[in-house]
Parts: sequence; C-alpha cells; structure tokens
Amino acid sequence: MNTGEIRQRIQEYVDQLSPERLLVAADFLAYLAEREDNDATEELLNIQGFKEAFAKAKNNVESGKVASVDQLKRKY
Repeated sequence: MNTGEIRQRIQEYVDQLSPERLLVAADFLAYLAEREDNDATEELLNIQGFKEAFAKAKNNVESGKVASVDQLKRKY
C-alpha cells in the first residue's frame, strides 16, 4: 500500500468518527508528529560535530555571510 492509499484510508476512518473521537485521533496524530520530530532532532544531535557546525552556520547567517540562490546557480 502506498502513501496515497494510506492517507485515503485514514481519511475514510476520520470521516466516520464522532467529534469526541476526532479529538482523540487529533491528539494521537499530534503525539506521533512530535515524536517523529524529536527522533529526527536526536538523530542530528548524535552526529559528531553537528552542534558546532550548526552554530557556525547560524552565525554566518546572522552576520550575512551567505550566498543567494542566484549566486549559487551562476557559480554551479
């Protein structure tokens, strides 16, 4: 089953739910989405040197040391 089919099946179930059960489903989906975000963040933070590289990149953006998309397109 592909993602589109799964989404369609979920929508069919959602359409059948009472308002009370919709709230439960919404809470559960919010929990899953938050958990996925947290897992992805944790995975990044476990990469050696990531925190330092991210801080440096953030500094570069704040100080304007960035290239625009147009500049990159011309260069590459």
